[in-house]
Amino acid sequence: QVQLVESGGGLVQAGGSLRLSCAASGRTFSTYAMGWFRQAPGKVREFVAALTWSGGSTNYQDSVKGRFTISRDYGKITVYLQMNSLKPEDTAVYYCAAARARHVTGIGDRRAYDYWGQGTQVTVSS
Repeated sequence: QVQLVESGGGLVQAGGSLRLSCAASGRTFSTYAMGWFRQAPGKVREFVAALTWSGGSTNYQDSVKGRFTISRDYGKITVYLQMNSLKPEDTAVYYCAAARARHVTGIGDRRAYDYWGQGTQVTVSS
């Protein structure tokens, strides 16, 4: 089992920045990829960004490219999501996820992930 704990959410004005963190613990040695998803009220959970743990290859949703950056700290087994130029439409609960192995759908699909965090709220005011 892998446990994921997110932190760093909060309230920010449009144009501001936040950095989310996701600390992994447990059987993390078999982690293939980690990613961030988000879910706004009344909407389905959508992909935001992901990376492969060993190679560091990244993937982003088009709407966040150039504004968000996903990164990892190998030693701390932590993944980060730096969010700049935030917009009101970025408001959502952000979830961290971890995948044990490569999945046919790719790291941009929620079906690829086995473990999920509890989520952290991000609210962007206009």
